[in-house]
This record gives sequence, C-alpha cells and structure tokens, in this order.
Amino acid sequence: MRQHANPEPCIRVLRAGPLALLQDAGRYGVRHLGVTQGGPADLYSWAWANHLAGNPWGTANLEVTFGGLQLVAEKDLDIAITGADLGATIGQKPVPRWQRISWKEGETLAFAAPVSGLRAYLAVCGGFAAEPVLGSVACVTREELGGFDGMGKKLATGDQLSAHSPGLKSGEGPTQAPQDAIIDFSQPVVLDLLPGAQIAHFTGRSLFDAFNTWWQVDDRADRMGVRLTGPKLSCSISTLVSEGINLGGVQVPPDGQPIVLLNDRQTIGGYPRFGSLSPLSASRLAQCLPRERVKLRAKGSDAALLQYRSFRATFNSALC
Repeated sequence: MRQHANPEPCIRVLRAGPLALLQDAGRYGVRHLGVTQGGPADLYSWAWANHLAGNPWGTANLEVTFGGLQLVAEKDLDIAITGADLGATIGQKPVPRWQRISWKEGETLAFAAPVSGLRAYLAVCGGFAAEPVLGSVACVTREELGGFDGMGKKLATGDQLSAHSPGLKSGEGPTQAPQDAIIDFSQPVVLDLLPGAQIAHFTGRSLFDAFNTWWQVDDRADRMGVRLTGPKLSCSISTLVSEGINLGGVQVPPDGQPIVLLNDRQTIGGYPRFGSLSPLSASRLAQCLPRERVKLRAKGSDAALLQYRSFRATFNSALC
C-alpha cells in the first residue's frame, strides 16, 4: 500500500469552463439506495492519465468537458493529460498529450475548445485529494455527491485543489503511452454492442437497420446518456417492469431512437433494451461530439470480456 503525506493545495482555478469534475473509478455497492456509479465517462483515457502519472487504479483525476478551463500551479507538479484534444497550453505553448510532463509553479494551464474528442483527463502524480462520500469521490452533480467539496459541484473560479504528495517511487513507470494506445478521435467510430435480453422482440427490419446504419449523436447528450438518431427501431414490447440499468445499456423508447446510458444514468428503467455497449465502447461514445456518426457492431460476451481483461491488465502496477 502506498503511503501519503497530508494533501497540500497545489492548483487554483483561474477560470471555470462548462464542466470540470473530479472522478475516481466510481461509486459501487450503492445502487440499491438509488445512487448511480458516476466515475469517468471515458474510462480508457482516465486510466491512461493515471498510469502515466504513476498513480494506481482508482486514483481521482480531473475530467474536463468542452474545455474553457484555466488553472494555475501553486507548486511544481508532474502531470499527464489524455483523452480529447482540447487545445491545452501551458504558458501559451501546446501541451504534449498522452505523456508525463512537468508543470511549474506559477504557470497557467489552459484548455481551449475541442479539436477532436470531447473530454480530457488531467492526472497529477500522487492523485487529487478529497473526502469520499459513500466510498468514492466521484462527482455526480445531479445527486450532489462527491467532487472536491463532497457536494457534487463542478469546479468554479477561485476553487483551490489539493493533491497527495507522490509516494517513494515517484518518477518510475511509463512516461509516454505507446502509439498504438493513443486513440485518434477524428476517426470513424464503431461501437461494440452485446445483444440484450429483449433484442428478440425487435423486428427483423430493426435488427438489420441497427447494425447497417450510421447513427448520429444527438444534441441531447450528457453524462447520463447519449441519444442516437436514425431509423426507427420497432419493438413488440412498449414498456417493461422497471429493472436495473447497466453502464452502456441501450434503451429504446416508443419513438424508436436508442438511448445509450452512461455513468450518471438513473439506476432503473422500463424501456426495452436492445443490448449493451462494451465498457470500452461506452468510453469511446462519451468522446463523440453532437452530430458525429457512429456505427454499431455485434459482439459476443466472451470476446468483450477478453478485451476488457486485456485493458485492465495494463494498469495493474502503477508506482506513484
């Protein structure tokens, strides 16, 4: 187990963007209370940011959506930024992404606007510090849980952020992601979908259209879910007795336009489910901007599980 000194103030918010939230791996074991999981919308990029900063799995880092955020370092820090290209700069110079870099005291880190992708992840070596609520610091604004203040608030101008001091092994581990691990968010998006319990109740035409159509990401998209627009999917079941909803679950309401449920989703729902995106595909969808096109691809549960285990194996030995 790594040892931490008391957390120290290290970053001050000069300008708050549209949405910057503290996220650890998520809040589990509480859905029977009606509390959702939270956590990073893009688990893949979040994990790589921590890994490059030398932090173990589960360490909290900052999810920055759309950009518009300006931060000043109040001490020297080692950081890593992954995920979307939000035009980040330090001292007006472009910030290298997907690698560990130094951020010097007094320098300003600024996120501009999306170049490709939607959400960037900022990890500091040692990890951001906050008091857990129901076992997690994951920020869910709707439920007013977690985050830096425990009340589920997004970052605001003037906020001061603290981080744990790095452990004894700081500086070890990978400092740059291999090229094949870096996602190009400008490329066409194909999402793996595991067929769901009610898929047999959809018409044959709907099954064909679902996997042979380029869907468009609707403007109605947030951390709760993403609506896809395209051909109408028809199901012989209009509603069900409400049941638990998993991350990536694809619900189809009466208008036939699927909704993919993400981290801040409600805990139960009564619309038929076409299937479920794999965890890594849910992460990829969370990086899609409105009006971006995506395609669904059927995938078996064994193949999806193997893919996820391979992903997690990369992050078993962070050292900071």
